[in-house]
Amino acid sequence: MKTATSKKLFAQSQRVIPGGVNSPVRAFRSVGGSPLFIKRAQGAKVTDVDGNTYLDYVASWGPMVLGHANPSVVRAIQRAASLGTSYGAPTEQELILAQMICRAFPSIEKVRLVSSGTEAVMSAIRVARGFTKRDAILKFEGCYHGHADHLLVKAGSGAATLGLPDSPGVPKAAASQTLTAPYNDIDAVKSLIHKHWRKLACIIVEPIAGNMGVVLPKKEFLRQLRTLTKKHGILLIFDEVISGFRVSYGGAQTLYDIKPDLTCLGKIIGGGLPVGAYGGRQEIMDLIAPVGPVYQAGTLSGNPLAVTAGIETLKKLSTSGVYEKLERRGQQLAEGLGKAAKQANIPFYQTRVGSLMGGFFTNGRVTDYASAKTSDTTRYAKFFHKMLERGSYFAPSQFEAAFVSTVHTAADIDQTLEAAHQVFKKL
Repeated sequence: MKTATSKKLFAQSQRVIPGGVNSPVRAFRSVGGSPLFIKRAQGAKVTDVDGNTYLDYVASWGPMVLGHANPSVVRAIQRAASLGTSYGAPTEQELILAQMICRAFPSIEKVRLVSSGTEAVMSAIRVARGFTKRDAILKFEGCYHGHADHLLVKAGSGAATLGLPDSPGVPKAAASQTLTAPYNDIDAVKSLIHKHWRKLACIIVEPIAGNMGVVLPKKEFLRQLRTLTKKHGILLIFDEVISGFRVSYGGAQTLYDIKPDLTCLGKIIGGGLPVGAYGGRQEIMDLIAPVGPVYQAGTLSGNPLAVTAGIETLKKLSTSGVYEKLERRGQQLAEGLGKAAKQANIPFYQTRVGSLMGGFFTNGRVTDYASAKTSDTTRYAKFFHKMLERGSYFAPSQFEAAFVSTVHTAADIDQTLEAAHQVFKKL
Protein backbone atom coordinates (compact mmCIF):
# COMPACT_ATOMS: atom_id res chain seq x y z
CA MET A 1 0.00 0.00 0.00
CA LYS A 2 1.65 3.22 -1.17
CA THR A 3 0.98 6.32 0.91
CA ALA A 4 3.76 8.70 -0.18
CA THR A 5 1.40 11.42 -1.42
CA SER A 6 -0.68 11.36 1.77
CA LYS A 7 2.49 11.65 3.86
CA LYS A 8 3.73 14.56 1.75
CA LEU A 9 0.42 16.41 2.06
CA PHE A 10 0.32 15.75 5.81
CA ALA A 11 3.81 17.22 6.24
CA GLN A 12 2.74 20.32 4.33
CA SER A 13 -0.54 20.59 6.23
CA GLN A 14 1.22 20.61 9.58
CA ARG A 15 2.89 23.87 8.61
CA VAL A 16 -0.42 25.72 8.19
CA ILE A 17 -3.05 23.68 10.10
CA PRO A 18 -2.68 22.74 13.81
CA GLY A 19 -1.62 19.11 13.81
CA GLY A 20 -2.18 19.02 10.07
CA VAL A 21 -5.88 18.27 10.48
CA ASN A 22 -9.12 20.17 11.04
CA SER A 23 -10.51 17.72 13.59
CA PRO A 24 -8.22 15.94 16.08
CA VAL A 25 -9.15 12.30 15.60
CA ARG A 26 -8.24 12.49 11.89
CA ALA A 27 -4.57 12.77 12.86
CA PHE A 28 -4.11 9.01 13.60
CA ARG A 29 -2.58 9.99 16.95
CA SER A 30 -4.05 7.01 18.81
CA VAL A 31 -3.16 4.42 16.16
CA GLY A 32 0.12 5.86 14.89
CA GLY A 33 1.20 6.78 11.40
CA SER A 34 0.04 9.48 9.02
CA PRO A 35 -3.61 10.07 8.06
CA LEU A 36 -4.85 9.24 4.61
CA PHE A 37 -5.86 12.15 2.41
CA ILE A 38 -9.03 11.19 0.58
CA LYS A 39 -9.48 12.24 -3.02
CA ARG A 40 -12.90 10.85 -3.86
CA ALA A 41 -15.63 8.55 -2.60
CA GLN A 42 -18.37 6.56 -4.26
CA GLY A 43 -20.89 4.17 -2.75
CA ALA A 44 -19.32 2.11 0.02
CA LYS A 45 -15.74 3.02 -0.90
CA VAL A 46 -13.24 5.86 -0.48
CA THR A 47 -10.08 6.38 -2.54
CA ASP A 48 -7.01 8.23 -1.28
CA VAL A 49 -4.61 10.50 -3.15
CA ASP A 50 -2.25 7.57 -3.72
CA GLY A 51 -4.95 5.60 -5.53
CA ASN A 52 -5.71 3.13 -2.73
CA THR A 53 -9.39 2.21 -2.44
CA TYR A 54 -11.00 1.04 0.80
CA LEU A 55 -14.34 -0.25 1.96
CA ASP A 56 -15.45 2.56 4.25
CA TYR A 57 -16.85 1.93 7.73
CA VAL A 58 -16.24 5.50 8.97
CA ALA A 59 -18.94 7.03 6.75
CA SER A 60 -17.71 10.57 7.46
CA TRP A 61 -18.34 9.70 11.14
CA GLY A 62 -21.95 8.75 10.46
CA PRO A 63 -23.71 10.97 7.91
CA MET A 64 -23.20 8.82 4.83
CA VAL A 65 -25.97 6.35 5.59
CA LEU A 66 -26.82 6.16 1.86
CA GLY A 67 -23.17 5.78 0.92
CA HIS A 68 -20.95 8.35 -0.74
CA ALA A 69 -22.08 10.48 -3.68
CA ASN A 70 -25.58 9.03 -3.78
CA PRO A 71 -26.80 10.01 -7.27
CA SER A 72 -30.13 11.44 -6.10
CA VAL A 73 -28.51 13.49 -3.35
CA VAL A 74 -25.80 14.77 -5.69
CA ARG A 75 -28.36 15.82 -8.31
CA ALA A 76 -30.42 17.61 -5.68
CA ILE A 77 -27.36 19.51 -4.43
CA GLN A 78 -26.41 20.46 -7.98
CA ARG A 79 -29.90 21.82 -8.66
CA ALA A 80 -29.85 23.78 -5.42
CA ALA A 81 -26.36 25.16 -6.08
CA SER A 82 -27.40 26.43 -9.49
CA LEU A 83 -29.99 28.64 -7.74
CA GLY A 84 -27.49 30.12 -5.27
CA THR A 85 -25.51 28.77 -2.33
CA SER A 86 -26.72 31.00 0.52
CA TYR A 87 -29.39 33.68 0.88
CA GLY A 88 -29.51 34.70 4.51
CA ALA A 89 -33.29 34.53 4.15
CA PRO A 90 -35.99 31.87 4.65
CA THR A 91 -36.48 29.15 2.05
CA GLU A 92 -39.20 26.58 1.43
CA GLN A 93 -36.60 23.82 1.78
CA GLU A 94 -35.99 24.82 5.43
CA LEU A 95 -39.70 24.38 6.09
CA ILE A 96 -39.81 21.00 4.35
CA LEU A 97 -36.86 19.62 6.34
CA ALA A 98 -38.29 20.98 9.60
CA GLN A 99 -41.64 19.31 8.85
CA MET A 100 -39.91 15.99 8.08
CA ILE A 101 -37.99 16.12 11.37
CA CYS A 102 -41.13 16.93 13.38
CA ARG A 103 -43.03 14.06 11.74
CA ALA A 104 -40.19 11.63 12.45
CA PHE A 105 -39.72 12.61 16.12
CA PRO A 106 -42.98 12.83 18.12
CA SER A 107 -41.14 14.72 20.89
CA ILE A 108 -40.26 17.56 18.51
CA GLU A 109 -43.09 20.06 18.03
CA LYS A 110 -40.81 22.84 16.79
CA VAL A 111 -37.23 22.70 15.52
CA ARG A 112 -34.48 25.24 14.85
CA LEU A 113 -31.87 24.47 12.18
CA VAL A 114 -28.23 25.36 12.86
CA SER A 115 -24.88 24.53 11.27
CA SER A 116 -23.35 21.82 13.50
CA GLY A 117 -24.05 19.35 16.27
CA THR A 118 -21.97 21.43 18.68
CA GLU A 119 -24.12 24.48 17.95
CA ALA A 120 -27.31 22.44 18.37
CA VAL A 121 -26.28 21.19 21.82
CA MET A 122 -25.00 24.58 22.95
CA SER A 123 -28.29 26.19 21.94
CA ALA A 124 -30.46 23.46 23.48
CA ILE A 125 -28.72 23.89 26.82
CA ARG A 126 -29.15 27.66 26.64
CA VAL A 127 -32.90 27.39 26.09
CA ALA A 128 -33.14 24.73 28.83
CA ARG A 129 -31.52 27.20 31.23
CA GLY A 130 -33.84 29.93 30.05
CA PHE A 131 -36.91 27.75 30.50
CA THR A 132 -36.05 26.40 33.97
CA LYS A 133 -34.28 29.54 35.24
CA ARG A 134 -31.54 27.24 36.55
CA ASP A 135 -27.86 27.17 35.59
CA ALA A 136 -26.36 23.72 36.22
CA ILE A 137 -26.33 20.80 33.83
CA LEU A 138 -25.58 17.11 34.25
CA LYS A 139 -23.73 15.10 31.61
CA PHE A 140 -22.23 11.62 31.55
CA GLU A 141 -18.57 10.64 31.56
CA GLY A 142 -17.39 9.72 28.07
CA CYS A 143 -20.33 11.35 26.30
CA TYR A 144 -19.15 13.99 23.85
CA HIS A 145 -21.59 16.78 23.04
CA GLY A 146 -19.39 19.09 21.04
CA HIS A 147 -16.61 21.45 22.05
CA ALA A 148 -18.50 24.17 23.92
CA ASP A 149 -16.64 25.15 27.11
CA HIS A 150 -19.14 23.77 29.61
CA LEU A 151 -19.27 20.38 27.84
CA LEU A 152 -15.54 19.62 27.71
CA VAL A 153 -15.71 17.94 31.10
CA LYS A 154 -14.93 14.21 31.10
CA ALA A 155 -15.74 14.16 27.39
CA GLY A 156 -15.34 11.28 24.98
CA SER A 157 -14.59 11.18 21.25
CA GLY A 158 -11.43 13.10 20.28
CA ALA A 159 -10.81 14.07 23.89
CA ALA A 160 -10.76 10.39 24.85
CA THR A 161 -8.53 9.52 21.92
CA LEU A 162 -5.96 12.16 22.83
CA GLY A 163 -6.11 11.54 26.55
CA LEU A 164 -7.49 15.05 27.19
CA PRO A 165 -10.60 14.54 29.35
CA ASP A 166 -10.59 18.27 30.13
CA SER A 167 -9.35 20.98 27.80
CA PRO A 168 -7.00 23.83 28.65
CA GLY A 169 -8.63 27.12 27.74
CA VAL A 170 -11.90 26.22 29.45
CA PRO A 171 -12.47 28.65 32.36
CA LYS A 172 -13.16 27.07 35.73
CA ALA A 173 -16.33 29.13 35.92
CA ALA A 174 -17.65 27.56 32.70
CA ALA A 175 -17.06 24.04 33.98
CA SER A 176 -18.26 24.74 37.52
CA GLN A 177 -21.91 24.41 36.54
CA THR A 178 -21.39 21.01 34.88
CA LEU A 179 -21.99 17.90 36.99
CA THR A 180 -20.93 14.46 35.72
CA ALA A 181 -22.04 10.91 36.42
CA PRO A 182 -20.96 7.54 35.04
CA TYR A 183 -23.03 6.46 32.04
CA ASN A 184 -25.66 3.84 32.96
CA ASP A 185 -25.30 4.56 36.71
CA ILE A 186 -28.78 5.62 37.76
CA ASP A 187 -27.86 5.56 41.47
CA ALA A 188 -25.19 8.21 40.87
CA VAL A 189 -27.78 10.31 39.03
CA LYS A 190 -30.24 9.98 41.91
CA SER A 191 -27.57 11.10 44.36
CA LEU A 192 -26.66 14.17 42.29
CA ILE A 193 -30.29 15.12 41.76
CA HIS A 194 -30.97 14.76 45.48
CA LYS A 195 -28.18 17.25 46.25
CA HIS A 196 -28.52 19.65 43.34
CA TRP A 197 -31.98 19.46 41.75
CA ARG A 198 -32.86 23.06 42.63
CA LYS A 199 -30.07 24.33 40.35
CA LEU A 200 -30.19 21.63 37.62
CA ALA A 201 -31.59 22.94 34.33
CA CYS A 202 -31.12 19.77 32.32
CA ILE A 203 -29.60 16.35 31.97
CA ILE A 204 -28.03 15.74 28.57
CA VAL A 205 -27.28 12.21 27.40
CA GLU A 206 -26.48 10.25 24.27
CA PRO A 207 -29.28 7.64 24.41
CA ILE A 208 -26.81 5.35 22.66
CA ALA A 209 -23.32 6.54 23.56
CA GLY A 210 -21.19 6.79 20.42
CA ASN A 211 -18.15 8.78 21.50
CA MET A 212 -16.37 6.39 23.88
CA GLY A 213 -16.87 3.63 21.41
CA VAL A 214 -20.48 2.49 21.17
CA VAL A 215 -21.96 1.87 24.63
CA LEU A 216 -25.57 0.78 24.94
CA PRO A 217 -27.96 2.00 27.64
CA LYS A 218 -28.83 -0.52 30.31
CA LYS A 219 -32.43 -1.63 30.52
CA GLU A 220 -34.51 1.05 32.25
CA PHE A 221 -31.62 3.58 32.44
CA LEU A 222 -33.20 6.02 30.00
CA ARG A 223 -36.69 5.44 31.36
CA GLN A 224 -35.54 6.20 34.91
CA LEU A 225 -33.81 9.35 33.68
CA ARG A 226 -37.13 10.43 32.19
CA THR A 227 -38.98 9.72 35.45
CA LEU A 228 -36.43 11.54 37.61
CA THR A 229 -36.26 14.64 35.42
CA LYS A 230 -40.03 14.99 35.25
CA LYS A 231 -40.30 14.67 39.03
CA HIS A 232 -37.80 17.46 39.67
CA GLY A 233 -38.62 19.87 36.84
CA ILE A 234 -35.36 19.14 35.03
CA LEU A 235 -35.35 19.05 31.23
CA LEU A 236 -34.10 15.86 29.57
CA ILE A 237 -32.04 16.43 26.42
CA PHE A 238 -31.26 13.57 24.05
CA ASP A 239 -28.15 14.13 21.96
CA GLU A 240 -29.09 12.15 18.86
CA VAL A 241 -26.51 13.70 16.55
CA ILE A 242 -25.20 10.17 15.89
CA SER A 243 -28.27 8.00 16.55
CA GLY A 244 -30.87 10.24 14.91
CA PHE A 245 -32.11 8.66 11.66
CA ARG A 246 -29.32 6.08 12.07
CA VAL A 247 -30.76 3.45 14.44
CA SER A 248 -34.32 4.09 13.28
CA TYR A 249 -36.15 6.80 11.35
CA GLY A 250 -37.21 8.37 14.66
CA GLY A 251 -33.88 7.81 16.37
CA ALA A 252 -33.11 6.06 19.64
CA GLN A 253 -36.05 7.73 21.39
CA THR A 254 -38.47 5.97 19.04
CA LEU A 255 -36.59 2.70 19.37
CA TYR A 256 -36.70 2.83 23.17
CA ASP A 257 -40.04 4.67 23.42
CA ILE A 258 -38.72 7.55 25.55
CA LYS A 259 -39.86 11.12 24.97
CA PRO A 260 -37.24 13.74 25.90
CA ASP A 261 -37.97 17.45 26.30
CA LEU A 262 -35.35 18.49 23.74
CA THR A 263 -33.47 16.63 21.01
CA CYS A 264 -30.25 17.53 19.21
CA LEU A 265 -29.64 16.29 15.67
CA GLY A 266 -26.95 16.56 13.01
CA LYS A 267 -24.97 14.40 10.59
CA ILE A 268 -27.60 12.48 8.55
CA ILE A 269 -30.05 15.40 8.37
CA GLY A 270 -27.50 17.23 6.20
CA GLY A 271 -26.87 14.38 3.80
CA GLY A 272 -23.11 14.90 4.10
CA LEU A 273 -23.14 18.70 4.34
CA PRO A 274 -22.69 20.72 7.57
CA VAL A 275 -25.92 20.95 9.56
CA GLY A 276 -27.42 20.63 13.01
CA ALA A 277 -30.81 21.03 14.65
CA TYR A 278 -32.44 21.17 18.05
CA GLY A 279 -36.11 20.86 18.82
CA GLY A 280 -38.70 19.92 21.38
CA ARG A 281 -41.90 21.02 23.05
CA GLN A 282 -43.47 24.20 21.69
CA GLU A 283 -43.54 25.95 25.08
CA ILE A 284 -39.76 25.51 25.34
CA MET A 285 -38.89 26.34 21.74
CA ASP A 286 -41.04 29.48 21.77
CA LEU A 287 -38.55 31.01 24.21
CA ILE A 288 -36.08 31.32 21.33
CA ALA A 289 -35.68 34.65 19.51
CA PRO A 290 -37.43 36.21 17.69
CA VAL A 291 -40.47 34.85 19.57
CA GLY A 292 -38.84 34.82 23.00
CA PRO A 293 -35.86 36.25 24.87
CA VAL A 294 -33.35 33.38 24.48
CA TYR A 295 -31.00 34.51 21.73
CA GLN A 296 -29.54 32.22 19.08
CA ALA A 297 -28.72 33.06 15.48
CA GLY A 298 -26.59 31.88 12.55
CA THR A 299 -25.78 33.31 9.14
CA LEU A 300 -25.64 29.89 7.47
CA SER A 301 -28.37 28.18 9.51
CA GLY A 302 -30.68 26.28 7.18
CA ASN A 303 -28.21 26.59 4.31
CA PRO A 304 -30.08 25.72 1.08
CA LEU A 305 -27.52 23.13 -0.05
CA ALA A 306 -27.44 21.36 3.31
CA VAL A 307 -31.21 21.24 3.79
CA THR A 308 -31.70 20.04 0.21
CA ALA A 309 -29.24 17.20 0.76
CA GLY A 310 -30.99 16.40 4.03
CA ILE A 311 -34.44 16.31 2.45
CA GLU A 312 -33.31 13.93 -0.27
CA THR A 313 -31.55 11.69 2.27
CA LEU A 314 -34.59 11.50 4.56
CA LYS A 315 -36.82 10.73 1.59
CA LYS A 316 -34.65 7.71 0.81
CA LEU A 317 -34.58 6.59 4.44
CA SER A 318 -38.35 6.80 4.77
CA THR A 319 -38.92 4.18 2.10
CA SER A 320 -39.89 0.65 3.07
CA GLY A 321 -37.19 -1.86 3.95
CA VAL A 322 -34.26 0.53 4.39
CA TYR A 323 -33.71 -0.04 8.11
CA GLU A 324 -34.25 -3.78 7.74
CA LYS A 325 -31.43 -3.79 5.18
CA LEU A 326 -29.19 -1.75 7.47
CA GLU A 327 -29.93 -4.21 10.28
CA ARG A 328 -28.94 -7.18 8.12
CA ARG A 329 -25.67 -5.62 7.02
CA GLY A 330 -24.84 -4.47 10.55
CA GLN A 331 -25.56 -7.92 11.94
CA GLN A 332 -23.46 -9.58 9.24
CA LEU A 333 -20.43 -7.39 9.98
CA ALA A 334 -20.70 -7.53 13.77
CA GLU A 335 -21.29 -11.28 13.98
CA GLY A 336 -18.50 -11.95 11.50
CA LEU A 337 -15.98 -9.87 13.44
CA GLY A 338 -17.05 -11.62 16.64
CA LYS A 339 -16.50 -15.05 15.11
CA ALA A 340 -13.09 -14.04 13.78
CA ALA A 341 -12.01 -12.81 17.21
CA LYS A 342 -13.34 -15.93 18.95
CA GLN A 343 -11.56 -18.28 16.56
CA ALA A 344 -8.31 -16.41 17.20
CA ASN A 345 -8.97 -16.41 20.98
CA ILE A 346 -8.83 -12.60 21.10
CA PRO A 347 -10.89 -10.82 23.80
CA PHE A 348 -13.42 -8.72 21.92
CA TYR A 349 -16.59 -7.22 23.39
CA GLN A 350 -19.14 -6.06 20.82
CA THR A 351 -21.95 -3.53 20.91
CA ARG A 352 -24.45 -2.77 18.15
CA VAL A 353 -27.79 -1.17 17.38
CA GLY A 354 -28.68 -1.57 13.70
CA SER A 355 -25.97 -0.05 11.53
CA LEU A 356 -24.19 1.62 14.48
CA MET A 357 -21.61 -0.62 16.14
CA GLY A 358 -18.51 -0.87 18.27
CA GLY A 359 -15.94 -3.41 19.35
CA PHE A 360 -13.62 -3.28 22.37
CA PHE A 361 -10.48 -5.35 22.90
CA THR A 362 -11.35 -6.19 26.48
CA ASN A 363 -12.30 -9.28 28.47
CA GLY A 364 -15.14 -7.64 30.35
CA ARG A 365 -18.38 -5.97 29.37
CA VAL A 366 -18.32 -2.29 28.44
CA THR A 367 -21.11 -0.29 30.07
CA ASP A 368 -19.50 3.10 30.77
CA TYR A 369 -16.41 5.25 30.21
CA ALA A 370 -14.34 3.50 32.89
CA SER A 371 -14.90 0.06 31.36
CA ALA A 372 -14.39 1.41 27.83
CA LYS A 373 -10.96 2.69 28.86
CA THR A 374 -9.88 -0.86 29.81
CA SER A 375 -9.80 -1.72 26.10
CA ASP A 376 -6.38 -2.61 24.68
CA THR A 377 -5.76 0.41 22.45
CA THR A 378 -2.41 -0.94 21.28
CA ARG A 379 -4.13 -4.03 19.92
CA TYR A 380 -6.78 -1.86 18.29
CA ALA A 381 -4.06 0.15 16.55
CA LYS A 382 -2.63 -3.06 15.10
CA PHE A 383 -6.11 -4.16 14.01
CA PHE A 384 -6.72 -0.78 12.36
CA HIS A 385 -3.53 -0.77 10.31
CA LYS A 386 -3.71 -4.42 9.28
CA MET A 387 -7.32 -4.01 8.15
CA LEU A 388 -6.35 -0.85 6.27
CA GLU A 389 -3.61 -2.76 4.45
CA ARG A 390 -6.26 -5.27 3.38
CA GLY A 391 -8.66 -2.63 2.11
CA SER A 392 -11.07 -1.88 4.99
CA TYR A 393 -11.15 1.56 6.59
CA PHE A 394 -12.33 1.64 10.20
CA ALA A 395 -12.12 4.63 12.56
CA PRO A 396 -8.55 5.55 13.57
CA SER A 397 -9.52 5.33 17.25
CA GLN A 398 -10.78 2.65 19.61
CA PHE A 399 -13.25 5.19 20.96
CA GLU A 400 -15.27 5.80 17.80
CA ALA A 401 -18.11 3.97 16.12
CA ALA A 402 -18.25 1.90 12.95
CA PHE A 403 -21.08 2.35 10.45
CA VAL A 404 -22.51 0.48 7.50
CA SER A 405 -24.57 2.08 4.75
CA THR A 406 -27.42 1.02 2.50
CA VAL A 407 -24.92 0.44 -0.33
CA HIS A 408 -22.62 -1.96 1.51
CA THR A 409 -23.29 -5.31 -0.11
CA ALA A 410 -23.07 -8.74 1.46
CA ALA A 411 -20.03 -9.34 -0.75
CA ASP A 412 -18.38 -6.14 0.54
CA ILE A 413 -18.77 -7.29 4.12
CA ASP A 414 -17.63 -10.82 3.28
CA GLN A 415 -14.47 -9.27 1.84
CA THR A 416 -13.89 -7.37 5.09
CA LEU A 417 -14.55 -10.46 7.19
CA GLU A 418 -12.17 -12.57 5.15
CA ALA A 419 -9.47 -10.01 5.92
CA ALA A 420 -10.51 -9.88 9.58
CA HIS A 421 -10.01 -13.62 10.03
CA GLN A 422 -6.41 -13.21 8.89
CA VAL A 423 -5.85 -10.06 10.97
CA PHE A 424 -7.17 -11.43 14.27
CA LYS A 425 -4.77 -14.37 13.99
CA LYS A 426 -1.87 -11.89 13.99
CA LEU A 427 -2.96 -9.65 16.87
